[in-house]
Amino acid sequence: MSLWTSAAPCALLLAAIASPTLAAGPDQDPTTLDTVIVTGSRNPEDPAVVAEARERLSRTPGAVAVISAESYQDRYAANLADVLRDAPGVYAQRKWGGDIRLSIRGSGIGNSSHNRGTLLAQDGVPFNEADGFGDFQLIDPLIARYTEVYKGGNALRFGGALLGGAINLVTPTGHTAGSDYSLRLDGGSYGSVRAHAEVAGVRGDWDGFAAVTGLTTDGWRDRSAGQEQHASVNIGRRFGEDREMRLLVSGGYIHQDIPGSLTLSQALTTPEQANAGNRALHYQRDMASVRTTLQTRWRLNDSTVFEGALYGTWKDLDHPIFQVIDQQSRNYGVFGRFDWQGQVAGLRADAFYGLWYRQGDLDAKQWINLAGSHGALTARSFQNATGLDVFAEGRLFVTDRLAVVAGGTWGRAERDYQSFATPGGGFNLDTDRTFDWFAPRVGLLWENEAGSQVFANVTRSVEPPNFSAMSPTVGGFQPLVPQEAVTVETGMRGRRGPLTWDLTVYRAELEHELLNFIVQPGIPAATFNAGPTIHQGIEAGLDWRIVPSLRLRQTYAFSDFVFDGDLAYGDNDLPVVPPHLYRAELRYDHPAGWFIAPSVEWSMSDSWVDYANTLKAPSYAVAHLNAGWSLREGVSLFADVRNLFDERYVSNFSAVTDARVASTAVFFPGEGRSAFVGVRLAY
Repeated sequence: MSLWTSAAPCALLLAAIASPTLAAGPDQDPTTLDTVIVTGSRNPEDPAVVAEARERLSRTPGAVAVISAESYQDRYAANLADVLRDAPGVYAQRKWGGDIRLSIRGSGIGNSSHNRGTLLAQDGVPFNEADGFGDFQLIDPLIARYTEVYKGGNALRFGGALLGGAINLVTPTGHTAGSDYSLRLDGGSYGSVRAHAEVAGVRGDWDGFAAVTGLTTDGWRDRSAGQEQHASVNIGRRFGEDREMRLLVSGGYIHQDIPGSLTLSQALTTPEQANAGNRALHYQRDMASVRTTLQTRWRLNDSTVFEGALYGTWKDLDHPIFQVIDQQSRNYGVFGRFDWQGQVAGLRADAFYGLWYRQGDLDAKQWINLAGSHGALTARSFQNATGLDVFAEGRLFVTDRLAVVAGGTWGRAERDYQSFATPGGGFNLDTDRTFDWFAPRVGLLWENEAGSQVFANVTRSVEPPNFSAMSPTVGGFQPLVPQEAVTVETGMRGRRGPLTWDLTVYRAELEHELLNFIVQPGIPAATFNAGPTIHQGIEAGLDWRIVPSLRLRQTYAFSDFVFDGDLAYGDNDLPVVPPHLYRAELRYDHPAGWFIAPSVEWSMSDSWVDYANTLKAPSYAVAHLNAGWSLREGVSLFADVRNLFDERYVSNFSAVTDARVASTAVFFPGEGRSAFVGVRLAY
């Protein structure tokens, strides 16, 4: 499939940009798409803290986005997939509960569960373990003022070099919270009830923010009930202009039954059933975590600002699956970055440079699963990982409008593994591996007087394998090498009259891509280094304010991921991510304070399930309806109807090698029709 001949939906989506009939007169108010970065005059509808974040990220010569809390406050956003819905090119699909499949530009494309290839963080503190392995369930979308999305190498400010980049949820402070007191209650189908409360304030040089969330649900599918509790505190003190210290503490507890995956026939005909093995062994996840960070932002002089943090996290996991996985992990690290602005040879310039060090240790045990209870101990191991990134990037404005950008990161990752024989199994092993790399980056960024931008960059990314991928046996680690890629990216973003757009075209050439496949249902995926692969695509967003009360928002992603002469799979397509994914929402706001917003998600073509390209998951189109009403200042109601026509469809699935010989119980059905209502009080 060609990148250039398969872009018709994108061309249709963005054709309006070039049409003079859509240009607004000088007295028409411009608007800003929630996930598009533009410079120039700020949208008065945007809170100042969000507009400032957009301006900061717009200095990046590549694809970035900011998602404000306001963009989903009138929806039932229960997980990260709901938050990232309108971010062009971010594939985030719900499996069940808080578990989702996340991929940016094909990152972690074959991972059957958990997160790999993208850094997930809250206030810069990773949800990922030190080896890069991560979870989604402990993320509460309501405890975020805004969310930053750095695609691919554009995440260099975090120091990493992952193909997928970084997603960072930023907690409100006493200064940036939308209100001093806020209460929210929502719920609906499948016995879902959620309550959320916030308090924020400023007293002299001190400010604070605190929030709690509690949720319970019976779930749509059999064995998909769950509950979760989250809490967050953010306390800061200022020591003059642009100087502050801040303490952030957050914690969460998750209990989630796991219904598992189904065959394609089951997913389309009896989707509410649980996988038989999951039901018999009572698959579930119990997880608790506490995260603490001490941060500072300190202006050293007129040209230099330092931002740094010390952080630590603790997590406990009790996870009955094919066996009972029992883990405790501790991760801690230090991060520091200097931001500088000045001149070089008489030309305007700016730069950042810093380092990120992290270390984690994980105590892991496995037990025979007796219908969700612990049987005999079968395995015990200690997994210790460290990572170091030293990074820098600078911009030099060769003209008033054109900047040349160059940077890179040097990284090191260490894996140290010990396992011990037990009466029920296991083996003695003491082994380690170290990986080193350098990932450079160059780019151009041009901006016109109105703030519209054109950018291009070339970035190298490197991802060392994590402990799960290296799958130690009595013979040691599996012989895996780091995944490497060179990504070429070009795009534009800006606005003209009633239109705001964001368009990126990219091509990544990968060596040793870390791919996974399901061995059999319930067994963690095996990992291998593939031959050369290519990830290329288009990420597009267009926001059109048709009239002041009517707005059309559209996003489209074209994903063309293929093997490139692989010994086993030739030039076959890679599975999992759909080739075309289109989302649109048409919102009408009435002057009386109510709105209605129908929307659609359309996976336009079938998606390959296996590397051998013998089985496809069917395309789908799902409609939703969102409505709300502001009763008076500070009081609002909303309703959110999902899958309006009760469509039977496959939301996502896991990859297999060859569907003709492998088990294909790998499909996750999309939820049926559901309805949620909520009320928000803010003062």
